[in-house]
Amino acid sequence: MAHGMAAKILNVHKLGKTYSSGTKELTVLEDVSFSIEQGATFSIVGPSGSGKTTLLGLCAGLDRPDMGTITLCGSEIQSLTEDERAVLRNKKVGFIFQNFQLLPTLTALENVVVPLELQGVANPMKIGKTLLGKVGLEDRHDHYPSQLSGGEQQRVALARAFSNRPQILFADEPTGNLDEETGEKVIRLLFDLNKEAGTTLVIVTHDLELAQRTQHVLRLKGGKMVEGHLTPEV
Repeated sequence: MAHGMAAKILNVHKLGKTYSSGTKELTVLEDVSFSIEQGATFSIVGPSGSGKTTLLGLCAGLDRPDMGTITLCGSEIQSLTEDERAVLRNKKVGFIFQNFQLLPTLTALENVVVPLELQGVANPMKIGKTLLGKVGLEDRHDHYPSQLSGGEQQRVALARAFSNRPQILFADEPTGNLDEETGEKVIRLLFDLNKEAGTTLVIVTHDLELAQRTQHVLRLKGGKMVEGHLTPEV
């Protein structure tokens, strides 16, 4: 690696993923290559069914590619066991999903603290309270997800995603279930928290305005990378 170059936190080389459905082979991703520097903001855009979520899952180590290599935080994902990938995710990766994925039987604070407790971090409650304060929910510690609005739930999810101080954060359509105004608040918080923490941010979205706020944009169409300017999908 040449001197003066920022370290690559994610390196994807000639990635391919095929699913078998009955007698048919469905190629979901084909020959996708890109790399992301530590601390960068990056978005993956494309119409529904273009392979965005599959790509995110592969990059985050939730699934294995059929072809190509992925190096995440210095580890080659495809050569790790299921358990090793889980450890890598728990220690170095944060997630935000479109449908929040909070645990319904836990309070807002407990949801944020879970990753910290799994790692045996000291003072998890204190860290959790600080993070809920940062997302403007200091008075909602004891509320359950069902008692919170969608925007509030996504803010709890943001606090949870940053709680284990991930090196890289994957956000899959983070505003997909929110109205425009609420979505805008969540995105501002996401970028602010990300900047403060120095985390690498990867957003999967079909929202081109959101994509244009990141430093780099990867466009997918039919599982392949598309060059060119961002134009709305027709």
